[in-house]
Amino acid sequence: MEEANGNSRLGEGKAVPTPRKLESFESFPNYARALLNTPLRLLDRVTARSSDEVELVDVKKRSQHEMKKTLTWWDLIWFGVGSVIGSGIFVLTGLEVRNTVGPAVVLSYVVSGLSAMLSVFCYTEFAVEIPVAGGSFAYLRVELGEFVAFIASGNIILEYVIGGAAVSRSWTSYFATLCNQRSDKFVIVAHSLAHDYNKLDPIAVFVLAVTFSFAVFSTKGSSRLNYIASIIHVIVLMFIIVAGLSKADAENFDDFTPYGVRGIFSSAAVLFFAYVGFDAVSTMAEETKNPGKDIPIGLIGSMTLTTFIYCMMGVTLCLMQKYSNVDENAAYSVAFEAVGMKWAKYIVAFGALKGMTSVLLVGAVGQARYLTHIARTSLLPSWLAQVNEKTKTPVNATIVMFIATAIVAFFTSLDVLATLLSISTLFLFSLVALALLVRRYCVRGVTSRFDLMKFLGFLFLILASSVGCSVYWSQTIKGWIGFVILVPIWFVGTFGIWFFVPLAKRPKIWGVPLVPFLPSASIGINVFLLGTLDKASFKRFGVWTAILVVYYLFVGVHASYDIAKAQKEKEKLDTKIESKMDEENGVSLVTGSNTKNENHT
Repeated sequence: MEEANGNSRLGEGKAVPTPRKLESFESFPNYARALLNTPLRLLDRVTARSSDEVELVDVKKRSQHEMKKTLTWWDLIWFGVGSVIGSGIFVLTGLEVRNTVGPAVVLSYVVSGLSAMLSVFCYTEFAVEIPVAGGSFAYLRVELGEFVAFIASGNIILEYVIGGAAVSRSWTSYFATLCNQRSDKFVIVAHSLAHDYNKLDPIAVFVLAVTFSFAVFSTKGSSRLNYIASIIHVIVLMFIIVAGLSKADAENFDDFTPYGVRGIFSSAAVLFFAYVGFDAVSTMAEETKNPGKDIPIGLIGSMTLTTFIYCMMGVTLCLMQKYSNVDENAAYSVAFEAVGMKWAKYIVAFGALKGMTSVLLVGAVGQARYLTHIARTSLLPSWLAQVNEKTKTPVNATIVMFIATAIVAFFTSLDVLATLLSISTLFLFSLVALALLVRRYCVRGVTSRFDLMKFLGFLFLILASSVGCSVYWSQTIKGWIGFVILVPIWFVGTFGIWFFVPLAKRPKIWGVPLVPFLPSASIGINVFLLGTLDKASFKRFGVWTAILVVYYLFVGVHASYDIAKAQKEKEKLDTKIESKMDEENGVSLVTGSNTKNENHT
């Protein structure tokens, strides 16, 4: 909600640009007392809400130096294209075509692309209204509170780490193809390690080191390198489509859906990873010259171009080669070799390397900014929030993310990485769509209690029907009666918000159209796709979320509460000083107090 009660505003006022001592961690007795008060502190921080102004002004001050505004819509479009195209096409397409969906992969890309576009609209409104480096962490912190924001953003950081690891390992596979070797030629097998973690990849670590080095030194320099590489990459993709279709065999489409409709949606959930790059673009809003103009063009434009290319590439691959013969690691290079265009596989491998290098570069830029903004709120060590005075980039956060990504990339196989990716993404995007509904319909002082109750009731119908569809899909094979019941319930919830709950807030610059239908559809599709993932993905997701909760209970909530308490004391001291000055100047204390309260409200 836009505002919360007085207690929930603690710590969300003016920020101090220099690091503060956290009382709870100054000594062991202090920490012990803090642990005893965990329930009360947790309640205080869970009910806390930030605001647009706090995120835009006060929280940013905690980095001591501001990031430089150098990016335009042109940079954002190519950051979007560079961050997305490469990961989906060259990392997961071959794996999904062969094992999950077959030629119907084009439909999987349409489904996941539609879901991603709905999420793009939601992200765009937030990024225009709150153009800060924190991306979805800042958006959720304003609307759903600190605890939800931390858990969701902790998962998205894990997704960034795993995404970078997956792409860097695929980079090694295509590099081997370019060298006329097997795709797993440069992987070192350590037989003493567990099965999914015994294929060591030192080349992936080297590639990550190079791309993160660019991210450390300059955002604008990274942008120039990215859009030059991305333009070359798009040209290579056009060659793949044209040359591949010239070798098309329509008989390869005879068995269009070998795994049935279930395969289409299961694959769509995994391939949704292919669209996650735009979230990294939203974290660059703080460095954008004109957010109101540049962000909508950059995000929506890049997503439209990306979806079209994905669909065409999927069609091309499956027309060139029968789905059962598609190579899981280097699908396009091997496909060209199979149709007698052996020379073309080198162009494909070169293009793939270009694309995946751009993905890694944009990911390196985006994930560090996520970590930086979380650290600004004291939930992570303050040194991660620092922006280097010379480079104007978050150097410390970038180095930490490189170390984490490199460790995962060195040990973990691609199939393990792929399934864990989408669950974090889908979870986060569902929350962002939910936060947008809250932003539009729940504003303290504007939304009445009766309207709030109506909103919550209809929102429950939307969430319950979405979860119901997801569970029904995962538990049945050919059933359809459940959807006939649940989809109308979703529509009743969405229509109820539109018709019975008055809009409490309108966007100042750019807004999502067709509210509440568009964000409600985003919730429905994202939650539904979650139900298509395997149980192992949910187990890994649950373990990581449990780790985040434990960290928050033992560290995060106390750091946040200390900052809140110190800020409240500072505000009281400032009020006393102002009152004393008013007395000396002959100004009425009552008048001064009323004016301050009105400004605070």
